[in-house]
Amino acid sequence: MSRLGHEEERCSEAARRARAAASEARGRREAAEGAGARLQRCEFRYEAPLPDFDRGRVAGTVCRLVDVRDPAHCTALETAAGGRLYNVVVDTEVTSKLLLERGRLQTRTTIIPLNKISARVIDRDTLRVAQEVGGGAERVRLALELVTFPERVRPAMRWVFGSTLVCADLDTARRVTFHPRVRCRCVTLEGDVVDPAGTLSGGARIKGGSVLLQLQELKQLEAAARAAEEELAACDEDLARLQRLADQHNALKQKVEMSSHALEVLRARVAATAHAQLHDEIDALQRQVEELGAAVERDLGTQREAEARAADLEAKVRDIKGHREREFKKAEEALRRAKLEAESDSASWKLREREFETLKLEVAELRQAAAAGDHQLAEGERAAEELHRAHLHAAQRHRAAAEKVKDLQAQIKQKKAEIGRRNADVARLAQRAEALGRTNADLELAIKQLQFGAKELQAEAVACQKKIKSLEESNAWITSEREYFGAAGGLYDFEGRGAGAGAAGERLVQLRDRRDKLARGLNARAHTLLGKEEDQYQDVMRKKKIVEADRAKLVQVMAELDEKKKLTLIAACEQVNRDFGSIFSSLLPGAQARLTPPPGLTVLEGLEVKVGFNRVWKESLGELSGGQRSLVALSLVLAMLLFKPAPLYILDEVDAALDLSHTQNIGQMLKEHFKHSQFIIVSLKDGMFNNANVLFRTRFVDGMSTVQRTLNTPRS
Repeated sequence: MSRLGHEEERCSEAARRARAAASEARGRREAAEGAGARLQRCEFRYEAPLPDFDRGRVAGTVCRLVDVRDPAHCTALETAAGGRLYNVVVDTEVTSKLLLERGRLQTRTTIIPLNKISARVIDRDTLRVAQEVGGGAERVRLALELVTFPERVRPAMRWVFGSTLVCADLDTARRVTFHPRVRCRCVTLEGDVVDPAGTLSGGARIKGGSVLLQLQELKQLEAAARAAEEELAACDEDLARLQRLADQHNALKQKVEMSSHALEVLRARVAATAHAQLHDEIDALQRQVEELGAAVERDLGTQREAEARAADLEAKVRDIKGHREREFKKAEEALRRAKLEAESDSASWKLREREFETLKLEVAELRQAAAAGDHQLAEGERAAEELHRAHLHAAQRHRAAAEKVKDLQAQIKQKKAEIGRRNADVARLAQRAEALGRTNADLELAIKQLQFGAKELQAEAVACQKKIKSLEESNAWITSEREYFGAAGGLYDFEGRGAGAGAAGERLVQLRDRRDKLARGLNARAHTLLGKEEDQYQDVMRKKKIVEADRAKLVQVMAELDEKKKLTLIAACEQVNRDFGSIFSSLLPGAQARLTPPPGLTVLEGLEVKVGFNRVWKESLGELSGGQRSLVALSLVLAMLLFKPAPLYILDEVDAALDLSHTQNIGQMLKEHFKHSQFIIVSLKDGMFNNANVLFRTRFVDGMSTVQRTLNTPRS
């Protein structure tokens, strides 16, 4: 038990240190969290776009990655970085695409891929000239040199801080900015900005203090919190070790007590037997023998001492005078030594009294400490029991969570399979919808043709009605005789009039007789009217031939127009196809795009968009990401606009869902393909501004919206 090294005082001291460390760590963590809550804009929160996503691929925001060497430069550096201070740095453009598409970002975020970003950094010669103009290296500094950062994010920091100089005051900034051999953007320690384009901004302090300065304080608080947590972990480990020793001590103590009790029981049982009683009697006799032997030895020693004393006394009697002197000297020497010893013993006694009082006080304090240690040990045991119960509860919750995760994974697998089946059904339904769309188009064309025929028939019916009305007005007998038209055997039986030659002859005779009888009642002008009607009939037939000839010409012209339309459409398709592929390759290097008719169809019947990467063509647009589909749509629209270019175009944030490299590619593509058109582009990303001729910046100044025009001239 002594080897275990268990000491109640050490357990109590370890528990006290653990409580103090826990309180210290909790206070420092709360202070760090409170400071971090005020700087939530500086944090980048996202959800993992993939189950096994490595969060090390996301470095974080620029402001969280930099450390300012001198707090006096915080305002200048914050002004120099501007909105880029809150940009997010990632390793590649693949990571940025995953975050934009699947990261569920809560705010609009600009992402900087380290493998794609390129920056212009002020060279050493220009910096040397600027320092000579500004009055020394202490008055003009490169912003990039005023911050520290991890080496792997250097490309992003060069892009943020590499093109700006920090000057001591406004006069120095003006001299440096407008010097012909410098002409670089400068920022003063007060936050004033001087640009070589002629713009000057500043004069107002940032409300709430410098963000970079607050971040420095937050990092110090976080470092202190981490140190306190490490100390707490060490104290907890020490307390756990001592607790294990205490448990081992208690277990051994319990075993010793049980063994002692068992030994006492066995001794009592043995003492009750006759053999034990005889053994006790033998032991008692042996002790008596030993005592008697010792008494004999003492008596023999006493006898020898008495004989020696007698011999000594005889010698003293023979030399009594010399003996008296020697005894007197011995007595004086003994008296002198006794005085010295008395003085020494008196001082030693006083010292021992003081030590006794001190030890008495220490004993009292140790008793109090022991009582407190017992109390703390009891509290530690209760806390250990609570922690053990919490551990069991947490283990139970962990097992339940693991089972739930397993069930959710099975459900996810099932849902993915169902989604695959649904996608296949959607594709099949899309093909069917496309076929039905073509059938619907054909039916709509047939309906339009039938409607056109119906309109022609209606027009003919109206013409016939007009003709009948005209005939009725010019021949009054038609109205009176209309009821007999078509009557069988009647005068106007047009179907039965050709029954046979004999019947016709007889009919002719009858008609002649009837004519003679009715001659007196006939209109004499009927012959004249007949000639007039025949003339009208001939005129109508002539007009009919003219209309038929015009119709034939119209049909021929329509056929020629259809042919020209086909040729024009094919030529337009070829040009749009070329421009489409060229524009898409400019926006996404290494990719190709084209317009092709579906299998078995022609250009006139429809076109499909095909996209390939390194000449490997995708089956459908569903295999592309959201950003790639946006680039395909933008390329197709711009290619169609390029077929008949307009003098002016307006684009409103077409690069909102694209990363920085694609934004730069859009600006270069517009400058390359649309050389005879002007563009008004609304954008929030700097990559689009590099190819602009004139920049219009809008911002709020004193609660009012202002517009600032800047001529974007290339740097010399």
